[in-house]
Amino acid sequence: MDTPPITETHDNQASNLVAQFITSLAVERNLSSNTIRAYSIDLESFHDWLATQQVALMSVDHRVMRRYLADMDRARYLRTTINRRLSAIKTFFTWLVDIGQLESDPLSVVSGPKQPRHLPQRITTEDVDRLLAMPDSKTPDGLRDQTILELLYASGARISEVAGLKLADVDLAEQQITVMGKGSKQRIVPVHQLAVKSLRLYLLTARPQLSKSSDRAFDAFFLSTRGLPMGADAMRKMFKKYLAQAGLDASLSPHDLRHSFATDLVEAGADLRSVQELLGHASLSTTQIYTHLSTSHLKEVQKRAHPRS
Repeated sequence: MDTPPITETHDNQASNLVAQFITSLAVERNLSSNTIRAYSIDLESFHDWLATQQVALMSVDHRVMRRYLADMDRARYLRTTINRRLSAIKTFFTWLVDIGQLESDPLSVVSGPKQPRHLPQRITTEDVDRLLAMPDSKTPDGLRDQTILELLYASGARISEVAGLKLADVDLAEQQITVMGKGSKQRIVPVHQLAVKSLRLYLLTARPQLSKSSDRAFDAFFLSTRGLPMGADAMRKMFKKYLAQAGLDASLSPHDLRHSFATDLVEAGADLRSVQELLGHASLSTTQIYTHLSTSHLKEVQKRAHPRS
């Protein structure tokens, strides 16, 4: 059956519902501003497409959705983009059912294109050592940079989580940090003695010097050379600088230190549930990728070492 064409009334209703949904993401689910912006962009793109098809939002069914997916595929969108947009739209329609705007979810039977599973990049222990040796720890900013790199590898924390650390989040006595993960979920992550030593040295020597560059006092643990809280983008830029100095693969990122942390734990015999908690993964299936990475490493070791290989 043909879907009714879109009208100005339908368009206004759709815009209002999308606006209410975006508000609910911020208020009820407490999602990050980046995540909320991504939802907004994806839903706006879908709304624009519906307008070109003359289809009202509340008339969308699985056939309309599959046409949209097909159009994106023909336009050569990446599968990750297609699946992300589909996920945003499906979340929106689930919400429409929850608030009573729809009796049932017309998109429950729709699935996105399958994505090839790529193993994350891993930085070898030798390359991590080279990277950590690059900052000049005799200078305040060099010691800060070395501490950040050491902490990323020691905790498996995301770069945004390290950038968000406050003074109260770092417990040197208990050798642990408290990070704010995705969905504003806190978790406590233990750190080893070498990282604690770096954190303490930075806190007692480098941070007081860096803080003098600003007239204001901040509770951010890591400060820039101007005495301001050091953001995630600045940390990524710093990482790339030392990556180049160390002559390492330019495609590596701070997140690969997180992958290395997790893989090292799995290879050392840590159970997946513990690794899941340390990484702050909502689902164990996300953590299971590291068992594949570990197996891949073991196969490579066997290939190099076995006399019959």
